[in-house]
Amino acid sequence: MATFRRVAGRFATGVAVISALDGATDHAMTASAFTTVSLEPMLVLVCVETEARFHDAVVEAGQWAVSILDETARGVSDWLATRGRPLPGQLDRVPFHRGAITGAALVDSALGWLEVRTTAVHPAGDHSIVVGEVVGLELGPSSSDPLLYFRSGYHKLA
Repeated sequence: MATFRRVAGRFATGVAVISALDGATDHAMTASAFTTVSLEPMLVLVCVETEARFHDAVVEAGQWAVSILDETARGVSDWLATRGRPLPGQLDRVPFHRGAITGAALVDSALGWLEVRTTAVHPAGDHSIVVGEVVGLELGPSSSDPLLYFRSGYHKLA
């Protein structure tokens, strides 16, 4: 398993925050296992660990949002990747606005945002693959570079 992690860690990825509003409770997590699936219809997916509290929240909510983080959002990424952080108030230190369609939190320090409705959940080992149709999207400022993750660390574009 250690070698698998090291090999997979050599695939550079962007970093996103996936958020969901389950009832009146905000849930959010940092994800690098996010990707586009299809243009017609516009589909994306995120892989969520089944043991994570976010898993049940995103499945129950049936809709979620994606914030594609910019290079200034390392602290946000670290915080929302912290296991065991308190759920109440977890977004108090994160500047965000609400998605017009889903009501989910959209992190302000992002290059773009997607609002998504779940279309399928597929079991996959210790994760679920959550697929959804994009129902809203917005571009952020183009002056920033993305937050990148490679070999277990953050990197900048060269």
